[in-house]
Amino acid sequence: RFSGIDFEIIIIDDGSPDGTQEVAQQLEKIYGSDKIVISLCISVLKLFLFPSGTAYIHGMKYATGNFIVIMDADLSHHVRLLFMYSGKQKEGNFDIVSGTRYKGNGGVYGWDLKRKLISRGANFLTQVLLRPGASDLTGSFRLYRKEVLQKLMEKCVSKGYVFQMEMLVRARQLGFTIGEVPISFVDRVYGESKLGGNEIVSFLKGLLTLFATT
Repeated sequence: RFSGIDFEIIIIDDGSPDGTQEVAQQLEKIYGSDKIVISLCISVLKLFLFPSGTAYIHGMKYATGNFIVIMDADLSHHVRLLFMYSGKQKEGNFDIVSGTRYKGNGGVYGWDLKRKLISRGANFLTQVLLRPGASDLTGSFRLYRKEVLQKLMEKCVSKGYVFQMEMLVRARQLGFTIGEVPISFVDRVYGESKLGGNEIVSFLKGLLTLFATT
């Protein structure tokens, strides 16, 4: 109301165990269905953590704005940063504004050493092999120009953890501009992470595939 930004909130849920759907239904009762849009998506992974193409496409059906911001629904991403994203986009007229935990005053809080090493290692390998022109490839807090997101969805084939990386690699390949905003990522208080051995193996396979095809 006071931000000067016209926005809408769309919640895509696939029955994740962290209770997203229940909270969203409570918000809908408070603010009304004209303000809060809830859509159930039958996909392998939840949109806000490890987005699959199916969930992105599902969400875009409801989006009416010129820009789409993807962010975690578990409060790991603070909503105040939306103003920084908006400002950064206007500053450089970027097609994509991506949050980075590994540049400027960005950081991660609440992760154990193992999780930090996995994230750092994934980003390091990606930088060495793909040179994507962005410092944080595995984060999910991003602003996209709507038509750019639609074009990227037509090109991206990955699922799971590697999906976020492919989005930026394809963006660079297609000549889209990318700006970065340092963010502080705070680990979730409730719910469980779905990152496990299968996702790590899938990421490595996806990384090698992109290396061979881009």
